[in-house]
Amino acid sequence: MSEAPIANKKVLGLFALAMINVAAVLSIRNFPSMAVYGWSCIGWYVLGAIVFLIPISLAGAELATGWPEGGGVYAWVKQAFGEKGGFVALFCEWSNNLVWFPTVLSFTASTLAFALTPDLAANPWFMFAVMMIVFWGTTAIAYFGEETSTKFSNIGVILGSIVPSLLIIGLGLWWLGSGQKIVIPHFTLAQTVPTINLSTLPFFATIVLLFAGMEMAGFHALETKNPQRDFPRAMALSAVIIVICTVLATLAIAIVIPASQLNLASGVMQAIQYFFDAAGIAWLVGPMALLITLGGVVNLAAWLIGPAKGLGIVAEEGNMPPLFDKTNKYGAPVAVLLIQALIGSVISLLYVFLPSVNQAYWILSAMTVELLCIVYILVFAALIKLRYSKPDTPRPFKIPGGMIGVWIVGGLGLFGTVLSFIVGLMPPMYFTNWIVYVGSVLLGTFLLAVPPLIFLKFKHPGWLKKQNGGEQP
Repeated sequence: MSEAPIANKKVLGLFALAMINVAAVLSIRNFPSMAVYGWSCIGWYVLGAIVFLIPISLAGAELATGWPEGGGVYAWVKQAFGEKGGFVALFCEWSNNLVWFPTVLSFTASTLAFALTPDLAANPWFMFAVMMIVFWGTTAIAYFGEETSTKFSNIGVILGSIVPSLLIIGLGLWWLGSGQKIVIPHFTLAQTVPTINLSTLPFFATIVLLFAGMEMAGFHALETKNPQRDFPRAMALSAVIIVICTVLATLAIAIVIPASQLNLASGVMQAIQYFFDAAGIAWLVGPMALLITLGGVVNLAAWLIGPAKGLGIVAEEGNMPPLFDKTNKYGAPVAVLLIQALIGSVISLLYVFLPSVNQAYWILSAMTVELLCIVYILVFAALIKLRYSKPDTPRPFKIPGGMIGVWIVGGLGLFGTVLSFIVGLMPPMYFTNWIVYVGSVLLGTFLLAVPPLIFLKFKHPGWLKKQNGGEQP
């Protein structure tokens, strides 16, 4: 593989690194799924922070500063469990995108419908057409490499995610102060405690989906000026921004729209429509919809290139056919970008053929959670193992508390992800045929997790020879 000029250029500072995580994690589309719980969403978020957000942030900071050579989860898990473990972790992180892309694309399309005419959100052909335009357009941006994608993400995450989140929060405060009707009971501390039973357990898995991506900056460690210094600070900054925006914006939606009327794909625009109508500024709904559409595009872009770059590293080591290591002059993994765009486009057809958008949303989201849980189980296990197997490796950031601290952080993370994997198989209440649901999720997860074992089984020496042959002296 010929080296692209941009590949080793140090282009990302602290703010840019933090924005990669914010772009990957802060998604307005997730707010409605948690707003249905009213005040208890606070408890759910606190629970999610304790068993996942804080552990993955600390684990990512230690692993990325200890092994900043690039490749993200692949490099970390490979150090602990060898090539096979690292390959499985990375491939699951990449393949989960294939089923996650349509969910964020559907949110983007339904949001754009509000800028035109809301009825279009119920038209599957409009949805599919917009999804494809956004998907392939974002892929085209990724074609121009890391520097262009980062600039787009930095601007887009501010305009499309942070600004709309702050505006939703501000409108929620205005709603409270203007005497408008509050659709959830008056606040009490007891109501923040989540009710955990068979009907609410499936939403525990949603917490992983909400905060997944905090490790995304690890793929870009080599593009930073000082990964040992910048990465931990970026993790902390991005975590604070994400938690504040997520909790307050979710509550703003919860106080306006009854839970029974929330649509998982377009609940955010429902709330904004309510807000703006009451304030007499309904004409701003369209521009706001365009901003949030941009946020959806940025969220997609953040996940589009990171894991794809990781596959290039795997292919460079001869574990995949050289096709997966094909890059252009900007250093973008063009072959992987094209492959994932084609597969994601086919999966997006589910939104045309399934009878309910909510059903498609839940099946695909559940598969995403299962695949991500495999990734994070391996990452947390690697965190613990590497403290034993490679204790002398310099770690500019180390989880405090020695081995006890590492076991607490890794143990909480493992508990959260294993439990999420289990409850992720529990169908929502409106799925009457649970056998079909569980079977679909497990089959899809298996098919998207097993390819690394197949690649390694049929690994050919020629993959590495073709990789290097004729391009290096």
